[in-house]
Amino acid sequence: MDTENTLHQLAIRVGNRLREARLMLTTAESCTGGMIAGAITDISGSSTWFERGFVTYSNQAKTEMIGVPSELIDRHGAVSEAVARAMAEGALRNSRAQIALSVTGVAGPGGGTEKKPVGTVSFGWSDRVHTLCQTMHLKGDRRQIRIQAAAHALRGVLTMLDESE
Repeated sequence: MDTENTLHQLAIRVGNRLREARLMLTTAESCTGGMIAGAITDISGSSTWFERGFVTYSNQAKTEMIGVPSELIDRHGAVSEAVARAMAEGALRNSRAQIALSVTGVAGPGGGTEKKPVGTVSFGWSDRVHTLCQTMHLKGDRRQIRIQAAAHALRGVLTMLDESE
């Protein structure tokens, strides 16, 4: 099970890799509510590789802050790979970073549906050339789901960096 210590260690690894590659990261977070940005900025010197974070918890914030089309949210729902893709790409357009991650999901305990139960989380990672998306079904209480989502998002950055080498 992912823990806050796991999250901290992942953030350090991501930071080391980004610093070596001379790249900056931006985040667009919904269900994690800034948890990823918080884990990153707990690290001294993260300003050399973390450009900015967007907490776009509401659908309106997704549209206003990072340009996610409201029609896309209406068509697919906020928790979807289409919206995760638009969030990651929108975060890049609205920052000076070269890599973005996005997270949108249902952390619970309420808010789940039959099609998108509690623990459904969609992720996006973009490097201005490629955007990768994934949906996972995480288990646990609200805090556990949020920590797992944040950790998975950071692991995705490491994967994207590995694939670009």
